[in-house]
Amino acid sequence: MKKKYLPVLMVIGLIVLVLAAGVITMMVRRYSPSNKKMGSNEYFQLSGEDEAALIVDNVLEEEKLKIIDGRYYVDETVVGKYINGRFYWDENQKVMLYTLPNEEFQIAPDTQEYQTSQGTQSVGYVILKSEGESYYLDMEFVKAYTDMEYTVYEEPARAVIWTQWGETQMVTANKDSKIRQKGGIKSVIVDEVAEGDRLYLQEEMENWSKVATEDGYTGYIQKEDISAPEAVVKESANVQPEYTSLQRDHKINLAWHQVTNTEGNASLADVLAGTQGLNTISPTWFSVVDNSGTISSLASVDYVNQAHGMGLEVWALIDNFSTTADTSVFLADTQARANIINQLTTQADAVGLDGINLDFETISEEQGPDYVQFIRELSIACRNKGLVFSIDNPVPMPYTQHYDREEQGIVADYVIVMGYDEHYASDTEAGSVASLEFVKNGIEDTLEEVPASKVINAIPFYTRVWIEPYGGGNLTSEVLGMDGCTNYIAEKGMDTYWDEVLGQTVATLEGDDGLYTIWVEDEQSIAEKMKLVQENQLAGVAEWKLGFERDSIWPVISQYLQ
Repeated sequence: MKKKYLPVLMVIGLIVLVLAAGVITMMVRRYSPSNKKMGSNEYFQLSGEDEAALIVDNVLEEEKLKIIDGRYYVDETVVGKYINGRFYWDENQKVMLYTLPNEEFQIAPDTQEYQTSQGTQSVGYVILKSEGESYYLDMEFVKAYTDMEYTVYEEPARAVIWTQWGETQMVTANKDSKIRQKGGIKSVIVDEVAEGDRLYLQEEMENWSKVATEDGYTGYIQKEDISAPEAVVKESANVQPEYTSLQRDHKINLAWHQVTNTEGNASLADVLAGTQGLNTISPTWFSVVDNSGTISSLASVDYVNQAHGMGLEVWALIDNFSTTADTSVFLADTQARANIINQLTTQADAVGLDGINLDFETISEEQGPDYVQFIRELSIACRNKGLVFSIDNPVPMPYTQHYDREEQGIVADYVIVMGYDEHYASDTEAGSVASLEFVKNGIEDTLEEVPASKVINAIPFYTRVWIEPYGGGNLTSEVLGMDGCTNYIAEKGMDTYWDEVLGQTVATLEGDDGLYTIWVEDEQSIAEKMKLVQENQLAGVAEWKLGFERDSIWPVISQYLQ
């Protein structure tokens, strides 16, 4: 019997051994680390010998550098996007502009020279290379004017750039180890590190950490293979131009004076008669009226002298409200921008202005780069002339990021938040002109980009009465000044209540033709807004506009500017 079953047992044993071997092999494959390594060219997505990878602040960007004559060149749009936004390509004149605090220089393509106020400057390499419709800046030239550091590596070609400074987290490899594309031992290897190598820590997970090497690789390493995180401070390269500011040693109290014709200048004494505490006035004197940058002017030396005699500085306003000029056209034209600036400074000299207030509104995203370049160029003229330069801005919203308030806060003396028009004439919904939350958010969002010492919050001296027809129909509104609002409420017999959240009195009436609502601006609502100015230690307040207020509002404003 034993002999009969022996072959069967042997077969069964062999089967068990084979199955065991299969299981062991499967387990080994499942739990053994992959040794597959990604090629460097594949990792950096390089396909040509004249290409180099671009790594900015530990991020591998899709865009590539050009290697030309052994030098590294960056597309000018990439420079602006990741490295230094002050390089500005003038498409009309085919010239690169770069703006410094006191001058602007020009770089023509395919030359070793650039033009400054001191004349022609020359370097030993082509600064700006042209290839078809693209233009590439030499990396070393960019570095000379940028707070950055960079290191070039070969095989494969790449440039690792740093533009962010301050505290960062680093770890040290405890042993020779591998960095993988994803967190897991089966993921492909992108780089290998040796014991003692320093790595930038980007993210910590349970068993893996995302790290970046100093030479441009990013991936995941097992946590057991690295040390605990250590805070390291990366020092700035200190290649930053010094922008001086003409800031006053007192809180600004500025009121806009709407002047629409030369006769309006004669109303200065009347509009100031009941004011208290004002130290700055901004008459609406200048407007761009054609695409070549011609401006209209209502400037008056007598007005300025009269204002100075009352202890007021005059920061004249320039706007883009004219229907005969296209903002997209004149902002994109370097000659037109220069024309505007030259006329403004000539007028400022002629009448003795103390400052310029820029009020360009409804700037589109497409116009953004040209608008910011105009701000830089106007700041040079104001700085060199000793004119205070202030800029009016809408309350920050995602769709106005292209106003670049951070850059404004660097090159301008004051950044004004127009804390009103939360609801406006053509709005489809009735509401406050400037609720407390709206104003608060405007201030706080601006302070994320601009120092408080440069921020002025503008408040409204007006409100709107809204009429919502019963059963639908077009919403209408009418602007009311403070006294006009009080009289309107009294005449209509409107019901009123204080809304603590809005920081305003709300007046309502169920009329014969619809629902009437007013979100009132008065001493109480202005006091709530002024508390925000005081709490945030802002540079001051501005008011739109003289003539809409009543005399009792001025002591309220002054109280919170002490």
